Amino acid sequence: MPNIKSAKKRVAISKANYERNKANRSDLRTAIKKADIAIDTKAADANEVVKVAVTKIDQAANKGLLHKNNAARKKSALVKRLNANA
Repeated sequence: MPNIKSAKKRVAISKANYERNKANRSDLRTAIKKADIAIDTKAADANEVVKVAVTKIDQAANKGLLHKNNAARKKSALVKRLNANA
């Protein structure tokens, strides 16, 4: 355990950031999984679900959860699968 006041603050901030990133990462993964399921089942609203997933990916990249190239790759793969199954 830290003894210095500033180190204690950093531990608290680090924990808060970890929890926030964990929640954002979970939302991102859920959106991608929903999009995958919608594409596989050829759902009527697949375009809408993929659009939501792409938005979540962009937000994750802006927040620093994903590298911009990783985000671009994920978006490209989703849209490519959507177009192939359409």
